[in-house]
Amino acid sequence: MQESCIMQGHDLGALRRLNTVAVLQALRAGEPLTLSRLKSATNLSRPTLELALEDLTTRGWVAEAATGEGRSPGRPARRFRFRAEAGRVAGVDIGLHKIVLTLADLAGEVRATEREDIDPAMDGADRLDFLRQRLRRFLDDHAVRAEELWAVGVGVPGLVDEAGRIRSVIVPEWTGLDLGRRLSETFGCPVIAENDVNLAAVAEHWRGAARLTDDVACVLAGRRAACGLLLGGRLHRGRRGGAGELGSLPHLGLASAHEALQWQHGDKEGESEITALVRALESDDPEAHAVLDAYAARLAPGIAALVLAVDPDLVVISGGVTPAGQWLTPRLTTHLRDLTLHVPQIAVSTLGEPGVSLGAVRTALDSVDTILDNPTGPLPSTTR
Repeated sequence: MQESCIMQGHDLGALRRLNTVAVLQALRAGEPLTLSRLKSATNLSRPTLELALEDLTTRGWVAEAATGEGRSPGRPARRFRFRAEAGRVAGVDIGLHKIVLTLADLAGEVRATEREDIDPAMDGADRLDFLRQRLRRFLDDHAVRAEELWAVGVGVPGLVDEAGRIRSVIVPEWTGLDLGRRLSETFGCPVIAENDVNLAAVAEHWRGAARLTDDVACVLAGRRAACGLLLGGRLHRGRRGGAGELGSLPHLGLASAHEALQWQHGDKEGESEITALVRALESDDPEAHAVLDAYAARLAPGIAALVLAVDPDLVVISGGVTPAGQWLTPRLTTHLRDLTLHVPQIAVSTLGEPGVSLGAVRTALDSVDTILDNPTGPLPSTTR
């Protein structure tokens, strides 16, 4: 009898947690909702909804939304909203030459982005120390308290295995480093390290050119060449985190394609090579068009190999060449026709330099999701 009561109590607690998760998911999905709309979204009874809302409000996840103007006369229905401001996540892109940091609330709304150059000669220990200090300063500058930071995503220019250890990275001293664990010890929250191009692919699917597509190849085209893959809307990393690393095969041409993109005709002081090339393309300079066509021809074999292996719906080109995207994509499509059975749609990233850090934000939010959407674990309070 006593065992039966214990089991019934356990089952009741689990059911309440399931109901609370359902309500929280409905509110996190969008705009504030009335009890009637919550009932439609969750199929829960009004008393059950009220219990779940009371629990979520007590824990700081939900608040009653302010009454909007312009509503019909009479007493307005109470509306409830997810308190996205209850916490923060951060995304970091730390490359050889620069660091980009992005701060977002728990709904993914970007609150701040900063960039800073890095000395490429900085060694591994100094770079790790710099990363810690720069992230701490970024959080302090935007008044993020330790208990408000729920997760951090970090993009690195190298492979990251399933255990979170960095493999084959531009910074040799970081090989074998469990960067997530080291940073988690400093910041007191989950820290997820991931390959930067993988995070670029995640960002494109979340906020960029691949929002409506689930099978995507994101190609970093520049002095460094790499690919990130999304299959069925999920990041495909491979067994050791190296899926899509076609830049490591020299004969495919991805790693050396940038050698064809030489343009020395800029006449403005301090103007980058790609900016000068774009100006020439806009002026319909035939030599500029020939340079870009040669570049597309060098890119095509590597991208064709990727297309034949994975058959994505969309290939997104990212990296320094994106300002020339409107001229590059039709040329690349033409060259791919001779190499593949089917030419997917080719698009150019519109996210710019913050793209990797934005993908890191999405990865950090996924970590928060696993906590808030867990139907069996305890629901934490916003003040951890």
